Amino acid sequence: MREVYFDYGATTPPRPEVVEAMLPYFREHFGNPQSLHRYGDAPRQAVEGAREKVAGLIGARGNEIYFTASGSEANNFAIKGVALMNRQRGEHVVVSSVEHLSVINAARTLEKLGLEVTLVPVDRYGLVDPADVVKALREDTTLVSVMHANSEIGTIQPIAEIAGAVKERSKAYFHTDAVATTG
Repeated sequence: MREVYFDYGATTPPRPEVVEAMLPYFREHFGNPQSLHRYGDAPRQAVEGAREKVAGLIGARGNEIYFTASGSEANNFAIKGVALMNRQRGEHVVVSSVEHLSVINAARTLEKLGLEVTLVPVDRYGLVDPADVVKALREDTTLVSVMHANSEIGTIQPIAEIAGAVKERSKAYFHTDAVATTG
């Protein structure tokens, strides 16, 4: 029986040219980019070059780009980090009900630590209504997280509108998981 892989939203096989570009780092330039010895030089230059390319892709500066091992790790870092570092400002977080499990689990962890989490519902198409996000905002809201696109059903959220509404009505930080759409 012929198998067909349909989970490209989770992991995509690398293109041959990507594998080819990576081979030198598997064979000759295998050093840790954080190393102070010469084996770290080429990998460090490659990481810094990638950082600048990613920054250019999203209109950021290189020093604003942090690499993590996965989107899940990045979501955990952002959500828990922002919420816990700003706890003195408030203990309320808003997330949509269709977030990636890494976001939902981070929110559950925050609840266990005593923060309050509001889940914003979606319509039958999986869309978040910006008005529902605004309704969920409170004086003590420190973070709002709404994914850009749902990799399971393909819904693309009106992120600019949601982020604008949050910025206009709140001092909360805004986070979006854009793993499924960046690039």
